[in-house]
Amino acid sequence: MRPLLLAFVLLIGTQTLSAAAKIDQWQTPQGSRVYYVRTEGLPMADIQVVFDAGSARDGKAFGLSGLTANMLDTGAGKWNADQIAQRFESVGAVFGAGSSMDMATVSLRTLTDKPLFDKAVETMQVILSKPSFNAADFQREKNRTLAGLKQAEESPAEVASIAFYKALYGNHPYGHSGDGDLKTVAALKVNDLREFYKKYYVAANAIVVIVGDVDKTQAEQTAEKLLSGLPVGQKPAALPDVLAPTAGSQQHIDFPSTQTHVLVGMPGTYRKDADYFNLYVGNHILGGSGLVSKLFEEVREKRGLAYSASSAFIPMLKPGPFIVSLQTRNDQTPQALEVLNQTLGEFITKGPTEAELVAAKKNITGGFAMRIDTNKKLANYVGMIAFYDLPLDYLDTFQQKIEQVTVASITETLKRRVNPALLQTVTVGKSAK
Repeated sequence: MRPLLLAFVLLIGTQTLSAAAKIDQWQTPQGSRVYYVRTEGLPMADIQVVFDAGSARDGKAFGLSGLTANMLDTGAGKWNADQIAQRFESVGAVFGAGSSMDMATVSLRTLTDKPLFDKAVETMQVILSKPSFNAADFQREKNRTLAGLKQAEESPAEVASIAFYKALYGNHPYGHSGDGDLKTVAALKVNDLREFYKKYYVAANAIVVIVGDVDKTQAEQTAEKLLSGLPVGQKPAALPDVLAPTAGSQQHIDFPSTQTHVLVGMPGTYRKDADYFNLYVGNHILGGSGLVSKLFEEVREKRGLAYSASSAFIPMLKPGPFIVSLQTRNDQTPQALEVLNQTLGEFITKGPTEAELVAAKKNITGGFAMRIDTNKKLANYVGMIAFYDLPLDYLDTFQQKIEQVTVASITETLKRRVNPALLQTVTVGKSAK
């Protein structure tokens, strides 16, 4: 009956949570930060333990962070992968682990009935503190990663993405794929994962996020329990600054595909950037709002040059990429790229109209509640707030910050932050004859 209960809970878990969440924050005795939100109505909790241990910490061993995170639940303590999976399944819990450029995240979704909750948390604690990194499991995961990398070489989208990040970031830690490459992953040894884990999976580098129907006392006990087996350690040094490009560039990679993938951009914004909301709203109008964006209208609707065209600012710890992207028929690539650059240039120069700004604000604020309408979505937002050290009232003031954006502030910010002469352009497809 208990797994059936979880299924019922997950079914109704899309119900909207009430109002903006109140985030409590404190530190454990080991110095780890804890972020807690009490939600009532559903007997479940979403828990995350976040480490500054993303692919930006790979050093020269590209792929190390991702492989380490993927190996955590392949064996821990006295349990193998099957036994770990059975422990979570027996209480209807869902476990996950993975890494992005900035962070590694270990997550748990569990019912709050005490026997179920305690068993799920205990299992997560053993995974965090006693991962086995068994040699046979490592070889299997490494081979799986290598197979994925070989497959990625056959995808023009993957080839374009790798080349684009390299063009933007060069030798900066953001300049390589989180999956690594064939050479670096092939060279990894199981001891590399053990050393990476020992360095970065420590209490001083950990943030705990708890969102759900648990009281504060239980949240405090849970956070301390989860981290009880970790050494204190220390936080890693700050990442190096991202250097702005000194000149634009254009790179074409010949690929036997019927479509050419086009990526244009430069380093953009970071999470604590004072310009973030101007760039966010401006991008929503330019290419972030799907079928009603300026890029979509100019490239797709007016000229039929691509199925879609979009843009995004991806904020990270350091300036993440500003990306404008489309796919087009090989022989239409020059024209599509010309329209892309012209649309972007005009938007930087003139900014949006007042009507476009009003529509964008309504769209963003009107859909905001849907971004935090489940425990899991809210936990992801709180994890972002925690990792990037944003104000605890970030969710409460989000819509207010959007409303404060003006046509003038967008235009001024874009002129200052996006220089068309410094754009990096990557195209991947079959060269037109």
